[in-house]
Amino acid sequence: MPHSSIIKDISKPSVITSVRKPSYLSIEQSLGLEGEVTLNGAKNAVLVTIASLLLTRGTSTLFNIPASQDVFYMIQLIEELGATVTFDIPQNILVVNTTHLEGTQVSADIMNKLRASVLIMGPLLARFGKADLAMPGGCVLGERPLDYHLKNFVKMGVVVKEENELLSTSVTKLQHRNLLLEYPSVGATENLVMAATLTEGTTRIINAALEPEVFDLLEVLKKMGAQISIEVPATICVTGVKKLKPIEHAVILDRLEAGALLLAAAITGGYVRIPQAPAHSMGLFLTKLQDIGHTVLIGKNGTGVKLKAAKHMHPVSIRTAPYPSFPTDLQAPITALLTLVKGTSKVQETVFENRLMHVRELVKMGAQIELEHGVATIRGVEELYGANVIASDIRASCALVLAGLAAKGTTTVTGVNHWRRGYQNLEKKLHMLGANIELCE
Repeated sequence: MPHSSIIKDISKPSVITSVRKPSYLSIEQSLGLEGEVTLNGAKNAVLVTIASLLLTRGTSTLFNIPASQDVFYMIQLIEELGATVTFDIPQNILVVNTTHLEGTQVSADIMNKLRASVLIMGPLLARFGKADLAMPGGCVLGERPLDYHLKNFVKMGVVVKEENELLSTSVTKLQHRNLLLEYPSVGATENLVMAATLTEGTTRIINAALEPEVFDLLEVLKKMGAQISIEVPATICVTGVKKLKPIEHAVILDRLEAGALLLAAAITGGYVRIPQAPAHSMGLFLTKLQDIGHTVLIGKNGTGVKLKAAKHMHPVSIRTAPYPSFPTDLQAPITALLTLVKGTSKVQETVFENRLMHVRELVKMGAQIELEHGVATIRGVEELYGANVIASDIRASCALVLAGLAAKGTTTVTGVNHWRRGYQNLEKKLHMLGANIELCE
């Protein structure tokens, strides 16, 4: 049976910590943020790493695990399947025992809260030949269709049945195939790679996503004993093995959290130091900050970033696309910065069609932005003004907080469930840098 609790603080064995749901963030103008901050593990790597443990039998230990709401949901999900989980929150250590894993069905309640829940499909099909899921939920970013997942699973021999928002998938024996993705979807790449690890023969995922978080997953799977190599162009080759073993692994640090903190310094005219920042995987984002006029210093071996904000900023054009292009997850936060850049900037979103919903909220704060066919034309203003705004997704919540730091007066951000889903204590890190920000119940 699953462990009885989602989160266990093992520094105080008798205390079970519940997840509180604050109703809003209150932000006052906070100019000149300054200081040094550390990073948490990457949310976009953590969730798939937890899902990958379903491929193993035994106890694995993961480090750098952020205590974000999405992590709590994923823990609850694998507990429903029979895993036993202990989470040392102060140390960010997660211990997962999959010895008694036997479930293949996940409740709609959990699936509807977390889009990343679909990532358990590959591991369950590989280990048990069956996975029954509800349609995944999460941020309202657009269709984000599962076709890239399902079409390729069908090529591997999986039978897919869909009825009343429920997906029933089953297979007698997964077949190795050459799988060509129409689009380099991160989720589809990860799901197919995980399924292929226990599939006899060599499976090739062509036009695969090659984000840093995908490479972290490949490292995890290799530690388990998977045979994986990369071929040009953008092809992941997986030769199946009979069994995978439990692991210990430190999840990579969050380049997106690093980006948010750098933007906090940029938008407030401050100076921030992030010694752990993975600059080697933040190339185009850092280049755009330099193009805007900010001073960006990168540490030795591509680790560590310092940003000193420019007094005079320059407009830029940005187009989101799969790595190594500009990340869609930093589009909303940098849009907030561009509202205060004199001149005209353009931001084109090509990954998620609904990932410009923060624009209407920024307009409430005095931003001048026009939207047309997925392109935001931003004409910089002298000042933003505090307002009551609503976060529609994780990265939108970040954008509105950043805008609030620069805006005159008080900004109130609701929809804070998204903030909690994506970040662990980011408001506290901003406060340490000098931000007047409060999470209010």
